[in-house]
Amino acid sequence: MDWCRYRFRSLWTLPAPVGAVYTALERAEDYPLWWPQVRRVDRVDDTTGIIRIRSFVPYDLVFTAKEVRRDPVAGVLEIGMTGDLDGWARWTLTADGTGTRARYDQEVEARKPLMRRLAVPGRPVFRANHALMMRAGRRGLGAYLEAV
Repeated sequence: MDWCRYRFRSLWTLPAPVGAVYTALERAEDYPLWWPQVRRVDRVDDTTGIIRIRSFVPYDLVFTAKEVRRDPVAGVLEIGMTGDLDGWARWTLTADGTGTRARYDQEVEARKPLMRRLAVPGRPVFRANHALMMRAGRRGLGAYLEAV
């Protein structure tokens, strides 16, 4: 097992139609408005940005996100990631009654030296840190969608 590789899946139920959720999620530069752990998103061009995140564990992760797939009909947004995290992340949105079910999948390798050095003993902490970040993101996006 490679202790520096992670696979995550989160499922969010959101109180807004798919189109509204998709619009919010495709605007990565607005994530810091509703997702507390996304500290900064700096656009490089129309399909690339540099993202800085920090959750409960006191360290920042910085990576470049490059759009791989943007398909509003299928409800899919996917990025490739390079930097402190290398890999990919994908949102897949489907209707759920009058709301939306958002599935977030991510496969990454930790490249940040501290995470690599602490890979074995820190793994449960890193996974819990990710879960806390995703929980806050779900709450934040839900509130953001209700306000717009």
